[in-house]
Amino acid sequence: MKLPQYLLVLIALLSFSAGIYGQESVSVEQALKQEKIEDQFNIVIKKSGRYQEYKVIKQVWINKLKANVTDSLKTLEAKLTTTNKQIADQQTTITGLEESLAKTNGDLALVTQEKDSMSFFGASVSKSSYKTIMWVIVGALLALLGFFIYKFKNSNTITIQAKKALAETEEEFEDHRRRSLEREQKVMRKLQDEINKQRKAGAK
Repeated sequence: MKLPQYLLVLIALLSFSAGIYGQESVSVEQALKQEKIEDQFNIVIKKSGRYQEYKVIKQVWINKLKANVTDSLKTLEAKLTTTNKQIADQQTTITGLEESLAKTNGDLALVTQEKDSMSFFGASVSKSSYKTIMWVIVGALLALLGFFIYKFKNSNTITIQAKKALAETEEEFEDHRRRSLEREQKVMRKLQDEINKQRKAGAK
């Protein structure tokens, strides 16, 4: 009687162990399908058996874990390739934008220089230099105008004085001519009187 009881207990223990092992296998299989790679490694190591200082891992778990790691690596490589391509495309775009920005800055600098400069006798000068040159020219013209006005007034004064002197000279000349004419007339009358006297004296 005792032997069958031991057999029954042994069978029950084996069934319980098989059930637990089956549950562990199911939980590990589910974990290998759902968890992250790091979690999969942790679960496989945790659920594996132990032999002295070694861990005994089922080959099916190792194969599944290897497949998962390989798939993850392929996925990461694909993402890395896509990311590198996106980075290269973005770098190309950035390079193009930098070139466009450099060209725009060059055009802006040229426009600003043209805006801030003016053509003066074919030469490009800044607005401040142009204003300075124009004020110098205006100042020189005003100085020349003042000089010519001074010379005109001086010449006009000299002309008026000359005309006055000429008028005085003409008046003196006219007065001298008149006196000369009067003297000549007096001399002529005296001469005529003398002639008349001579004639009267000869007639007697």
